[in-house]
Amino acid sequence: MVSDIPIDSAAARPGPGGPTLPTPPKPAAAYLAARQSGSLLFIAGQLPFLDGALPVTGKLGQDLDTEEGVAQARQASLNSLAVAADLAGGVAGVRVVQLTIYVASTPGYYEHHLVANGASTALTEVLGEAGEHARTTVATPCLALNSPVEVQAVFEIVEPGFR
Repeated sequence: MVSDIPIDSAAARPGPGGPTLPTPPKPAAAYLAARQSGSLLFIAGQLPFLDGALPVTGKLGQDLDTEEGVAQARQASLNSLAVAADLAGGVAGVRVVQLTIYVASTPGYYEHHLVANGASTALTEVLGEAGEHARTTVATPCLALNSPVEVQAVFEIVEPGFR
């Protein structure tokens, strides 16, 4: 696994010292981080781990507000991209096909789509047009480790430079 993967996409936003992706998280149980089938790369659901831990836990509408949910969805999607980039040799070789964002929330919470936008915008900021995707957002009463969000992604491995 590669740590702090450089974002080598021309569409990547520059930052101090160049932008980087997080270290790809290791699976937390008995499953693979990803499985390739043809040109598609199916990434296992990613939690918003940061430096090996969940920065926050709980449900949207009870323990966290929408803004915090957006930040957590963003981190989980970057973790998904880190797994894909690690397996594809960098972000230049991938395009996002589809995301499913699970949001742990109370029954009266109705801003799941806004939380999911955190994942979507993170990928388009890094990948540009190659980050645009189809998306499903699902409300759930709880997630593993009391995580507020989980992002499952499907990427397509493409020729470098082809978007």
